Amino acid sequence: MKQFLYSFLVVCISTLLYSPLLGQCTFDKNGNLVDLSGRPCVNTVTTAVPFLRIVSDARSGAMGNVGIGLSADPNAMHFNASKLAFAEEKMGISATYTPWLRALGLNDVYLAYLTGFYKIDDLQSLGVGLRYFSLGTIQFTDENGQALVPGRPNEFEIAIAYSRKLSDNFSAALTGKFIFSNLAAGQIAPGGEEIEVGLAGAADLSFTWLIPIEMQRSSSNFRLGLALTNIGSKITYTRSTVKDFLPANIGLGAAWDIDLNEFNRITFAADINKLMVPTPCQGGNCDLNNNSVSDHKEQSPISGIFSSFGDAPEGFREELKELMYSFGVEYWYDQQFAVRAGYFNEHAQKGNRKFFTVGLGLKYNVFGLNFSYLIPTTNQRNPLDNTLRFSLLFNFEES
Repeated sequence: MKQFLYSFLVVCISTLLYSPLLGQCTFDKNGNLVDLSGRPCVNTVTTAVPFLRIVSDARSGAMGNVGIGLSADPNAMHFNASKLAFAEEKMGISATYTPWLRALGLNDVYLAYLTGFYKIDDLQSLGVGLRYFSLGTIQFTDENGQALVPGRPNEFEIAIAYSRKLSDNFSAALTGKFIFSNLAAGQIAPGGEEIEVGLAGAADLSFTWLIPIEMQRSSSNFRLGLALTNIGSKITYTRSTVKDFLPANIGLGAAWDIDLNEFNRITFAADINKLMVPTPCQGGNCDLNNNSVSDHKEQSPISGIFSSFGDAPEGFREELKELMYSFGVEYWYDQQFAVRAGYFNEHAQKGNRKFFTVGLGLKYNVFGLNFSYLIPTTNQRNPLDNTLRFSLLFNFEES
């Protein structure tokens, strides 16, 4: 298994460094990209440091990865920090542990996520987050297969957010991030380049609109959120001038909380996400300046964001395929026991992640505990296949 993970790292780094031009796909008579067998051509949008997009929160993980519009808790740092201005508690802390590739028998590969927030007053909140991704211990080898010094690849992100209400029902937040990625520092990549630690900076901008809705026999709140995340510099693992994109993303989410009576609440939520990263060029001239680097990789981060909405080889219909959909439902009894379920969908040409999720939540005084479980619905393997995730939450002093 360690050899599998090592091979995986080599493939990832080689792909990021050299990104060979894709010539195995061509346009058919209907304008669709197909491979040599005539099947739709897979054209997944790829980025560096994809761990930034992993949903580690067990509450959202049980609801199909929704989270942009859900009620505020410390894990808003990942989805939409502007929700923190509407938090009901004075302070909250959350810790999540997510086993990774457990179905392959790996026990030392995991994602840990620690977040917290503090309400300065009724208008302002501060949030912090630390995300750590460990890839276990890897036995590196040289080109002749001789064992080198073992390594412990790891990545982390440190985030600090400021959230403020701009009106009674509208808030905004700005989050700053520092990103560290050490996949194989000190090793030699194919081609002879020495691999270094990747460093980058990024920011999130998010907004939340809270709409109270009066119902005949119950009360409810509708939240609409917009989040632009991981907007920042590019990253590289060598001294090469060609750098790779961060997983910049735009997400729109909504959640509707309905208090059926004093003891029962139900929430319906949905998110739509899209990576704001250039689509890989296929089926045409992808290297106009003949420097052996695909032109889409040479764009600046800002240029890449704008071009990502109209650069898909198949046009607008392929842009629609890049949308990822999440749906979730949550039921609370007496704000002490929760049952959750959800579904996540990604187009087959863009990754083909499709899965159901289920989970439970328990709350007692300041203490909360959430569980989630992922059930794949396709043959596409998921690192969280049949894996139980859990989160601990502590909320203090109702404001």
